[in-house]
Amino acid sequence: MDDLKNIVESLLFVADEALSLERLKKTLPQADPLAIREVIAALQADYDARRGGFYLAEVAGGFQFRSRPEYTAWVRRLVDPKPLRLSKAAMETLAVIAYKQPIIRADIEHLRGVDCGGVLRVLLERKLIRVLGRKEIAGRPLIYATTKMFLETFDLKDLRDLPTPREIEEFGKPPLAMRDGAGLEGEQEASAPLEADGYEETASQEAPGLAPAPEPSSAPSAAAAPAEPDSAAEKTLDFDPETT
Repeated sequence: MDDLKNIVESLLFVADEALSLERLKKTLPQADPLAIREVIAALQADYDARRGGFYLAEVAGGFQFRSRPEYTAWVRRLVDPKPLRLSKAAMETLAVIAYKQPIIRADIEHLRGVDCGGVLRVLLERKLIRVLGRKEIAGRPLIYATTKMFLETFDLKDLRDLPTPREIEEFGKPPLAMRDGAGLEGEQEASAPLEADGYEETASQEAPGLAPAPEPSSAPSAAAAPAEPDSAAEKTLDFDPETT
């Protein structure tokens, strides 16, 4: 196909979500899959060299045109997007699911120490998590995992782009020069390095080679007393994803 590059560019332009290579291959069965990948790389190079108002990003297992972050303030004046509002409880629950998926409600509540039923409903409504099925244990509880919308919202290519616990720990630390005792060579961290929790491959999110942490034996059963619910007056956090 002589005009394959222009065709792929037009498909990416009209798509309302990130287009994966598999979907592009199904849309263009007569095109060579390798040629599709090459024209995408060429398009990315073209837009990077142009340094215009948008670029071709690889996100959520596919490719999508996105406005550049430095022009967000101007884009907001036109489209006035509503920021994604999530409570602290919702963010904590989403983080547990992201790092421990696939996971059941009992294990989430065991880690957080509170009832998560209402929060899970909110995350399902926002399409940030999904139900994979039911676990073949007593009560057959639902199994939860994150969605493609989760990856798009947080600008992640896949789950492997999530920061490790070690990186998260470093976010809250001041630069080494500002710490007490700065300038002493050979200074060692008091805490041992943390290892990142793994992931298990799911139907639409790939994280090969890693498996989730084992379920805690003390996780509450369906017959156990419900955990303390999250406070309704909990502070709400605003997350404003990158304008697409």
